[in-house]
Amino acid sequence: MKDTLMVVTMLGLGAALGASGAIPEGLLPHGLTTVILYALVFQVGLGLGSNGKLKDMLRCMKGRILLLPLFTIAGTLAFSVLASLLITGRSTADCLAVGSGFAYYSLSSVLITELKEASAGVQIATELGTLALLTNIIREVVSLLGAPLFTRMFGRLAPISAAGINSMDVMLPSISRYSGKEMVPAAIMHGIALEVSVPLLVTIFCNMG
Repeated sequence: MKDTLMVVTMLGLGAALGASGAIPEGLLPHGLTTVILYALVFQVGLGLGSNGKLKDMLRCMKGRILLLPLFTIAGTLAFSVLASLLITGRSTADCLAVGSGFAYYSLSSVLITELKEASAGVQIATELGTLALLTNIIREVVSLLGAPLFTRMFGRLAPISAAGINSMDVMLPSISRYSGKEMVPAAIMHGIALEVSVPLLVTIFCNMG
């Protein structure tokens, strides 16, 4: 929760500084977002490659549990389509791109802003990137606060699915507590699978819009 509040604080601070014009334009090169994007994608690969327990976790997994990331993706995209019917001014592809962040707000927001800038312009791309940031932060907060309720109402897999990629880090203590310690390997694999899917799905939907 502390990390989420820090992200929101930094967002507000950046918006205030940008609006005030206090930051010299020379410190904001056009290619900065691209550099940040590449660094984030590199971090994803680095995290996967350095996980020495990945093979052990795969061996412990039951066959059907491996379908959980697919159901999370399908459910998230279905609700993103539904949201596009209720939100004016945003295409279905844009809503799908935002939903495809799966609570990975740092990567998805930068990626969407970068990819949409050429086709939609700087202002719209920035708005969509900000929407992705806020949407995925809210998903993280809801999954943190709602874990016990999700378990009671929908079963032990519900907190894992709701958490998105955070099932392998931020949400892991809550998942262990409410879903059971035996669900921890499933939660980690779920988070890894979604983390890999974010750049692919966001890129596909941004190019569709």
